[in-house]
Parts: sequence; C-alpha cells; structure tokens
Amino acid sequence: MRKTLKILWKIVRETLQTLLIFAVLGASWTAGTYVTRFVYTWTGTPPWDYVVQLINLFTGVIIFFICILLVGLLFKHRQIAVLTAITDAMRRISQGDFNVKMDDREWRGEFKMIASSINDMAGELGRMETMRQDFISNVSHEIQSPLTSIRGFARALRKPNLPEVRRDHYLEIIEGEARRLSQLSDNLLKLSSLEGEQQGFVTDRYRLDRQLRTIVSACEPQWLAKNIQVSLELAAVEIVATEDLLSQVWTNLLHNSIKFTPDSGAITITLNAAEQEATVNISDTGVGISETDQLRIFERFYKADKSRNRALGGSGLGLSIVKRILDIHKGSVSVQSQLGQGSTFTVHLPLKPCASRE
Repeated sequence: MRKTLKILWKIVRETLQTLLIFAVLGASWTAGTYVTRFVYTWTGTPPWDYVVQLINLFTGVIIFFICILLVGLLFKHRQIAVLTAITDAMRRISQGDFNVKMDDREWRGEFKMIASSINDMAGELGRMETMRQDFISNVSHEIQSPLTSIRGFARALRKPNLPEVRRDHYLEIIEGEARRLSQLSDNLLKLSSLEGEQQGFVTDRYRLDRQLRTIVSACEPQWLAKNIQVSLELAAVEIVATEDLLSQVWTNLLHNSIKFTPDSGAITITLNAAEQEATVNISDTGVGISETDQLRIFERFYKADKSRNRALGGSGLGLSIVKRILDIHKGSVSVQSQLGQGSTFTVHLPLKPCASRE
C-alpha cells in the first residue's frame, strides 16, 4: 500500500511540475506580447504579422529563460546549504564521529535519499566501532587474567625452601593458564579465518550419523569421568558439507554439554531428516541458561556465567565459532533452556549441497 502511494505521489508531482512549466511558458508568452506592444507605441508596429509573431515569440522565450534563471538562483542557496550539510557529515564520519544524524524531513528527492544513506552508514559504522571496542576489551581481559596468574605463581616459585608439593601445584597452575592462552589464540585465529574466508570451502558427501558417533567416542574420557549417560538416537542421514568444519560444531556443542552437566547427568543426541534439512538435537541435564543469556549466547566472548566459565577454562568463543560455521553451510543453531533443567541446542542443516562462496 505504501509503495503504491509513493508511485501515485510521484506521478502527481511530475504532472504538477509539467503543468507548472507550461504555465510559466504561457505567462512568458503573454508577458512578451505586452512588452512588444509597449515598445511598438514608441517604434511603431511592423507591417508584417509574421515579423510581429516572431518578435513576440523571441521576447517570450527570453522572459521564460529569465524566469527559470531566477528560480534557479532562488533554490541555489538552499542546494548549497544541503550540500554543505552533507559534506560536513561525511567529514565528521571520516574523523571517527559516528553520532551523525542528518535531519532530512524537509528535503526532497535525491538529497533525501543521500541523507538517509548517510544516517544508515553512520549508524552501521557506530555499531561496528562499538563491536571493535568490545572485542579489544574482551581480548585484553581474557589475556590479562591468565598472564596475571602466570606472573604471580612464577614469582612464588622463586621463594627458597618451597615445598615440593606446593611447587608442583604452582607449576600445574602455570601450565593450565598457558594452555588456556593457547586455546584462546587458536580460537581467535579460527574465528578470524572463518570470517575472512574468501574462497569456497570443499564439500563432500558423507554420513552425518557416523560423524556424530565418532565425535561422541572421541569425547568418551570426558563424559565417563563425570559418569554421564550419553544416549544416541541417530537416523542414517547423508549430507553434503565440509566435514572438518562440522566436526568442530559437534565437538564444541558436546564439550559444552559435558562441561555444564553435573556428575551422573545425561546427554541425549538425536538426528532426524526431512525432505529439505537434517536436524540435530543435543540435550543435557545441566545447569541451564537464563532467557536473557539465551539472546546473546552466540556472541563472541559472551559468557552466561563469567565466573563459572573462567573456572572451567572457557573463552566465550566456542558458540560463536559454531554459529559462523553453520552460517557458512546455510544452516542455523538455536537453544532452548531453563535454569536448573538443562539445555537443548538444535542445529538445522540443508541436505542439498551448499553453494560455494566466490
């Protein structure tokens, strides 16, 4: 409806502009006739009607162009003011000021479109700048914490007569913090590679159910150590995708479930296929996720429980890597959870081959 009204308004506006031009042209012709008659009272009327009409026409055209010139000069100042405002806005954006908001309510046509585009660009750049600052802040925080531990315990190792048991304990902590830094670096490189990948990924046809069984077997020491019962309900499903990347998806999701499921808990993995897509559900009886945290859990560095994640060695990048890999495969991931009642991560993947990115 709104689009139709815009089209109608455009037609009406162009019609009115055309009528205005003809009206000015007619008024110029009339004014030219009166001007020549006034001149003829002093010089006399030419004896030929053709010459009279030609002079009237020439005079009317001159008056018409004078009117157009005056109208152009009238609106020139306004156009210069608009162009100045646009130039000033672009200059502020180039200097890093993304709080630019151009008031285009009184503007028309192309100028209104340009102002709207500048507002959109400034808003998007401001959002990206906020994300960049948050990213730097999060990385700095994640690096600073283990470095502080390493520095503190390395200083403690210098103490003379330090008991061997305590020395081994300090060395174990330093090793764990170093491992945490290495994992953070690997995840950052992996996420950067996924976001900056320009070439298409190589895809293969393989059995998704077999891949899930392999991942569960590889994680067996972790879930057996917590006496977690893992149940599999996997239909035989073939999929065309990048096997290594999807392996990272299942590994990250399963590790999260094992990490936040208490001892003697349960994890259930199901795989079903419809005509167009495969659906994988990974459910656990863990601590659960609040509704507020569910809205942001796939953001980089976001942690539903920061103290708990830090204690377990999490960096807040695992789920963002999962989401990025599934975006590449034209799939999706979602979560349903309640605090204290576990979580279910649902992954949807298209069964048809994914289009390669150019």
